[in-house]
Amino acid sequence: MKRLLSSVLLVSTLVCSLGSCSNQSNTEISDPITFVFYNADGAEETWSDPVAKQITRKTGVTLNIDSPVNSDEKRVKRMIASGEYPDFLYAKGESQSLIEAGALMDLTELIDQYGPNIKKLYGDEFQKLKYSKGNPGIYLLSSWQVGGEIVSTSGTAQLQWAVLKENQYVIPKTLYMYEKAIRTYMNKYQTINGKDTIGISLCCSDWHWYTTLSNPAGFIANGSPDNGQWIIENSTYKANYKTSYKGQKEYFKWLNQMYLEGILDPEFATQTNEEYLEKIAEGRVLGIMDADWHYAGAVASLKASNQYERTYASLPVTMNDTIKCASLQKQGLKTGWGIGITKACKDPVRVIQFIDYLCSEEGQILLNWGIEGIHYFVDEEGKRYRTAEEIKKYNEDTNYKERTGIEIHRYPFPSYGGNILDSTGNPYTLTSTVSLESQYDEEQKAALAAWNVKDLIDIFPGSEEFETQEYSPVWTDTLPKELKDLQDELDRISCRGLVDCIICDSEQFEEEWDNLQENLDKAGRKQAEKMLTEYIQEEVGK
Repeated sequence: MKRLLSSVLLVSTLVCSLGSCSNQSNTEISDPITFVFYNADGAEETWSDPVAKQITRKTGVTLNIDSPVNSDEKRVKRMIASGEYPDFLYAKGESQSLIEAGALMDLTELIDQYGPNIKKLYGDEFQKLKYSKGNPGIYLLSSWQVGGEIVSTSGTAQLQWAVLKENQYVIPKTLYMYEKAIRTYMNKYQTINGKDTIGISLCCSDWHWYTTLSNPAGFIANGSPDNGQWIIENSTYKANYKTSYKGQKEYFKWLNQMYLEGILDPEFATQTNEEYLEKIAEGRVLGIMDADWHYAGAVASLKASNQYERTYASLPVTMNDTIKCASLQKQGLKTGWGIGITKACKDPVRVIQFIDYLCSEEGQILLNWGIEGIHYFVDEEGKRYRTAEEIKKYNEDTNYKERTGIEIHRYPFPSYGGNILDSTGNPYTLTSTVSLESQYDEEQKAALAAWNVKDLIDIFPGSEEFETQEYSPVWTDTLPKELKDLQDELDRISCRGLVDCIICDSEQFEEEWDNLQENLDKAGRKQAEKMLTEYIQEEVGK
C-alpha cells in the first residue's frame, strides 16, 4: 500500500529569503528570539533551568514551551481545525495528521543549508527520515537516540532485589519461576513497611495500560521487540494484531490466575497512575512489568530513603524456555515521532540552526552532562566525570533533571545513542557502559557477583543473536489515518476486553476471550493487519 502523500510543499524562495539574513554558525547567533514549542510529551516547563539558559546564551533562542493539560489527546486536532500552530512542535503519534493537513514544512533544503550537525548525527540513517518513495520530503526529525549500542534495558519484567536475594539470586527467566519467587516471598513477608505486600501491580485505568499490560504481553508471550500493538513476523513482514496472536491467550490466562490468587493487585484496573507509582515508592510491590522511564521517580524515592533492596532488577522473563527475550534486539530508526516545523513558524532558519546546535558535539554534551565545572568535570586525562555527590543527587532527587536541565531537554530532540564517543573519546550520554559500571549500587553489585557477570545486561540474550529490523518500530511510524483509526478502535476494545478476561472467574475465561476475539474481528482486525503488512513491505522494499 502506498503511503498517503502530503500536500505540503516548501517553496525554495522562502528558504532563500529567510536564509539571506543569516549564514553564520550556530555559536555566533546572538540576536534574541523566542519560539513557541509545543511538546505533546512534556510537563510544564519554564525554560529557566541552567542548561536551558546556557542553550539560550549559545543560540539566542528562548523557548516558550506549551504542553497538553491532563494528556489532552485532542490538542493537535484543534490546531488543525483552527489552522493555528506553534512555531515548531513534537506531536507524538499525531504527526501524520499534521502532515496530511499540510501543516508541516519539508525540512530538506533547510537541513542542506543550515544543518551539518543534524546530518552528521543521523549519518547513514539520514535517508530514513524521508517520508516515502513517492514523497521524499523530510517533515520530522526523529526524537529517539540514533545509533550506538543498547547499554541498559528494562527487560520484560522487574523484580525487587530483596526478592532475588531471598531466592539466592536465581534469575527467573520464565513466568513460572517469576511467579514462584514472588509467591514464596509473599507467603513469608505479608507486610512491608507496615502495609500489605503486593505481589504484582499494573496500571490500566488510562493510557498506561499500553506500558504495563499490552507491551509486556508481546515481550513475554512472543519474544517480540517493541512494535506497539503489533507482532511482525520476521520473514514475511506479516503484521498481526497482538491481542489475537498466538501465546497471548496463555499469558492473560496466567494473569487471570494471578488475580484470582491475590498475587496481582486487585486495584490494577482502576487505580490511577499516581496511586500505582505511590505503591511502588512505598516499597511493597514485589514485581512489575513496566518501562524504567515510567517508574523512575518512584525508584528515586526508594533510593532517597535508602531502600535500595526495594528497587528493581530488570529481567529477561518469557513465557517458557522456548521463547528468547528480545530486549536487546536492535530496531530500525524510529521515524514517525519527531520534531516538525509548522507553516506558521516565524523563522524556520533559526529553528533549524537551533536544532543543529543541539545536535553538535557541544550541544549534545550540554544536554546530557550539563555545565562543566558545575555538573561535571574533566580530569587530567581529558575524561569527563561527575562527583559522587552529583551522582547521588541524580539517583535520589526526583526533581534533579527538572532542576538542572540535564537530560530533560535531550528528548524529544535528536540525540546520539549509547556508547558513541565524541572527538575527545568521551561518551555523549551518561548511560554508557563505563559510567553504568562505575555507578552500580550495592544491591546491583551483589547480584553481579552472584551471577558472575560484569554488566546487568549480560544476563540477556545479546543483540548479535537477533537480526536488526529493517523497518521503523510500528508504534512510532506515521501510519495512514484509516489504519490508525482502525488500530485505535482495536485498542479500545482490547483494553476493556483484556481486563474482563483477567478479573473473571476461571471457568468464564474461555467465554470472555472468545467474546474479545469476536469483537476485534467485527472491528476490522483482519483489514488492519492486511493494511499494515502492505505498509511495512513497501517500507522495506518487498
